[in-house]
Amino acid sequence: MKRIFSRLILGLSFLLLILGGTFTSVHAADNSLDKIKSKGVLIMGTSPDYPPYEFLVNQHGKEQVVGMDVEIAKKIAKDLGVKLQIKKMDFDSLLVGLETGKIDMVLSAMSPTAEREKSVEFSNIYYKSGQGIIVNKADEHLYHDKDSFANKTVGAQSGSLQSDLIKKQMKKSKGRYLTKVTDLVLALKSHKIEGIVAESAVSTAYVKNDPSLAYIKGGFDLGSDQAGTAIAFPKGAKTLAQAVNKSLSEIKKDKLIDKYLSDAGKLMAGNTSNTSMLHYWKYFANGVYYTLLISVVSAIFGVLIGMLFALMRLSRNKVLHDIAVAYIEFIRGSPLMVQIMFVYFGLGLFINIPALLSGIIAVSLNSAAYVAEIIRGGINSIPKGQTEAARSLGLSRLQTMQSVILPQAIKNIWPSLGNEFISLIKESSIVSIIGVTDLIYQLRAVQTATYKGVAPIVVAMILYFIMTFGLSKVLLHFERKMKHDS
Repeated sequence: MKRIFSRLILGLSFLLLILGGTFTSVHAADNSLDKIKSKGVLIMGTSPDYPPYEFLVNQHGKEQVVGMDVEIAKKIAKDLGVKLQIKKMDFDSLLVGLETGKIDMVLSAMSPTAEREKSVEFSNIYYKSGQGIIVNKADEHLYHDKDSFANKTVGAQSGSLQSDLIKKQMKKSKGRYLTKVTDLVLALKSHKIEGIVAESAVSTAYVKNDPSLAYIKGGFDLGSDQAGTAIAFPKGAKTLAQAVNKSLSEIKKDKLIDKYLSDAGKLMAGNTSNTSMLHYWKYFANGVYYTLLISVVSAIFGVLIGMLFALMRLSRNKVLHDIAVAYIEFIRGSPLMVQIMFVYFGLGLFINIPALLSGIIAVSLNSAAYVAEIIRGGINSIPKGQTEAARSLGLSRLQTMQSVILPQAIKNIWPSLGNEFISLIKESSIVSIIGVTDLIYQLRAVQTATYKGVAPIVVAMILYFIMTFGLSKVLLHFERKMKHDS
């Protein structure tokens, strides 16, 4: 067993060396602007849950990312003579996507802090906004500024400037950091937190569209280097940053920011004109489609790969046995979220794998490890006398496995396999972190568009129940059929 883990550690060390070398080679020469122009596409990474900077709208039943940052990106792409492509991600995954080449720039109301400047290149600041605090309207009279939240719990988006402000300037307060602003608003309304630190423009946007919320000034000491938002690029991409700075200068000169903010306000007002869940049925339908697609494909490949590793682990060949043990133990010993991020970002250094395919690969490989153990247990549950009887009749080892052992094992493990298939539907929700539009992703999209926190959750819960309950009935039907046939 020690030899197995030694090989595993050596392999991981070699992979880290390769990744490190890749990062070095990426930063070696600055041809960032030429690369964008040669491929003809500028990929913008953003977390569209931060109105009026970036948010989602339902236009003619289709989801679109809009906002001030999107308009700025369109202007930049037009000036560079390329097409704009928007890639949606969680905010705390944006810089990882930038460093691994998944996106060309981050436009997501990001502040150029000293910590971030160590790993990325920033443009000039294109917009300055203060930092405010969102509170429940009923509690507005209790708070005046950041100092009023002593011994209170306040929230902010994880990995954001606001989270740093809480840690450094609200030391008497307890911080809670979530990925999505919509989740923070829901936590505020359910009194899990007492306030949300957010940019003044964002705070104002949420308060205007939700009468149960109120805005107070934060009174933060921002400093000259943190009092604004900028665009992030890969470290060393100075030529691209310089070209973008020219576009930003034109935007400031022509005072286009005010126009972009005004347009964003109109879109936000249109978003809240009809906030019924029925109006967003296409969002949920699309989410169900991708959830089922990922679950079905991952279940098929999970069983095939799992059976292969189960047989390898049962093999008398020590090399095959050791490989199977190392794979199963490693996969079961690391979180699915980390595996998804590794496939999408890590392997993405060598080959550009789309988000949906990355999710399917990661979920399939994860499921295979558990299926392998289920199948191995089923095979071991068959009495050895069955194998001896089959061999005495002249059947080969392969024929014995195919005709005698596996059919009986499948009957024994069917309930456990069924549980794994049902779990796949729920566990596949984690793929939303890399921008796959599954049901959880669409739930958050509807929350952002409607400023409603609970209603989309209820709809998603019902849809998940329908999918899992329907699958359990199908599995039960086949289980009874197998018992009847036996």
